[in-house]
Amino acid sequence: MSSATSALIWWLIPIAAVIAVLFYVLWVTKFQERFQNETTRSVSQFQRFQNSFRDRAEAEAVADAATQAATEARERSNPTEH
Repeated sequence: MSSATSALIWWLIPIAAVIAVLFYVLWVTKFQERFQNETTRSVSQFQRFQNSFRDRAEAEAVADAATQAATEARERSNPTEH
């Protein structure tokens, strides 16, 4: 490897590192909050989606319990109809 190539590499690596650091700092200060907000919004939407199934299951369980209680009450009030 020639000394010119070696010198070029010794200049390119630190320059690339400085550019990468500047890009990272820019991303952290300007864009990270936007990505976090979108992630939080997505997580919130997914939790609402999950809760809709949980709420539906709870409502069905309450309805089933009410139906069973009404059936048992009807059977107790009319024991001869079995």
